[in-house]
Amino acid sequence: MEKRWVINEPGEEETVGALMESLGVDRVIANLLVQRGITNFEMAKAFFRPSLEDLHDPFLMKDMTHAVDRLVTAMEKQERVMVYGDYDVDGTTSVALVYTYLKSHFDFIDYYIPDRYSEGYGISKTGIDYAAENNISLIIALDCGIKAIEKIAYASEKGVDFIICDHHTPDETLPDAVAVLDPKRSDCDYPCDVLSGCGVGFKLMQGLAQKKNWDFETLIPLLDLLAVSIASDIVPITGENRVLTYFGLKQLNESPRLGLKTILNLAGVTKDLSVNDIVFKIGPRINAAGRIQSGNHAVQLLIAEREEAATLIGDTINGLNEDRKELDHTITDDALDRVAKSKALLEKKSTVLFDRNWHKGVIGIVASRMIETYYKPTVILTESNGFATGSARSVDGFDLYNAISACSDLLENFGGHKYAAGLTMKIENVSAFQQRFEEYVCENITDDMLVPQIKVDASIKLSDITPKFFRILKQFEPFGPKNMTPVFISEKVVDYGYSRPVGRNKEHLKLSVVDDIREGDVKGGIAFSMGNLYSKISSGSPFDVCYSVQENEYMGKVETQLMVRDIKF
Repeated sequence: MEKRWVINEPGEEETVGALMESLGVDRVIANLLVQRGITNFEMAKAFFRPSLEDLHDPFLMKDMTHAVDRLVTAMEKQERVMVYGDYDVDGTTSVALVYTYLKSHFDFIDYYIPDRYSEGYGISKTGIDYAAENNISLIIALDCGIKAIEKIAYASEKGVDFIICDHHTPDETLPDAVAVLDPKRSDCDYPCDVLSGCGVGFKLMQGLAQKKNWDFETLIPLLDLLAVSIASDIVPITGENRVLTYFGLKQLNESPRLGLKTILNLAGVTKDLSVNDIVFKIGPRINAAGRIQSGNHAVQLLIAEREEAATLIGDTINGLNEDRKELDHTITDDALDRVAKSKALLEKKSTVLFDRNWHKGVIGIVASRMIETYYKPTVILTESNGFATGSARSVDGFDLYNAISACSDLLENFGGHKYAAGLTMKIENVSAFQQRFEEYVCENITDDMLVPQIKVDASIKLSDITPKFFRILKQFEPFGPKNMTPVFISEKVVDYGYSRPVGRNKEHLKLSVVDDIREGDVKGGIAFSMGNLYSKISSGSPFDVCYSVQENEYMGKVETQLMVRDIKF
């Protein structure tokens, strides 16, 4: 699929120059910093040297005082408290984090994960009934609840109070809970409004620790869970999230909790973890529990204290992840086949597919996979409890949440954000939704949005990639949204003579390239799924290469290499 290379606006010249001078770095590095909003020495210092002292006061968050006071009262009166969370990575890590911390100070604590199939997303009446029947008087809802107005009213009738810790966009009317912690509230001035759900739960625990004069050090073992949630929920890794991720990765690499250590062993991770490792190796395994069976398995593993128990649950979750992969591939192939065989679907600017028999647990993954082939806003629906329920994913620049909102009269409920959402409707409304959604997309999407793009930070010469350059580049980690791995283009490079196709079917390309004027060292690189370009590259034709720079270890030797994103002649 043809890709557009979009070069980011360079930083303001004067600011870049001043930063070069104050930091003693080259222009490319200074420009990368300014593009990320880092415009002076102090900001650069905070960026390169994250500190836990830079975390915000939790009481800056609206309703935090009410939340902490209610929790302290529950602890002092020995009320029964239940921690309630969604069944995905953010929800289960949230529950594990809050449950673990409260359990270390308080005995009357329980947790609850709703069943994806019988209860659906968010707060359920079943969960509230469970609380009422078990004499639980306070529920801390994590990563959900911001729209649960009727459910919170129902809980009040049952004598159950709620503290909501959510990070999704609220409606104008908030649930009538004891406290609603959500940095996206319009009346909340908290400095970081892009926390994960687990991040909001952590701030509640931080607030509790401050109120009770417990040492901040007691919170540090929770940061491994928080890093997993931030990476998996794809929230911006800037500001407070960057600090939390930095120290969370440190905790994960140096002293992970037993459950996460078990997952790392199952995933075969032996080196220091990065955000990417969490996204592709830890997150999917935790998610698999809730997708295929029950999110309870994930929480049980994350709070496990005995090795035998952790191994047993870890093996179960790993098996569920294998099942998830098989379902994902089967349904994706089916969905791709339907589009390929339908001229009408191919001509649309959106993809909306419904099948009663598709597995609810993997339709979000299928929606993402569809976009890899047909780059357009996508909704994948299946039947659950008599309704059509599904997941939606968007393309860069198109606001999916607004598109779904425009069809809200056809829906039973929906929630999410610009690039991902969940929705439920009556099965008889599917056809009308397909039509209305397509109409909205046609009216609001541009042709450019329908072509995948690669955002490029700067155009550089291969000879700019010196050991010092790469050493500083590594300090930009942890990478993630709003601080992505820097992407460069180098124009008119040529094969040095050692490039070759690799892989079982020669489908990949091992590159050996130099600048066209043959300046500097030869740079090695790997270009996955580009083996078909070998003959043109080996002929000596100059080409432009788009890539990021990474470290490659092979047979004990560590060297920098280009991770090629795209090639153009």
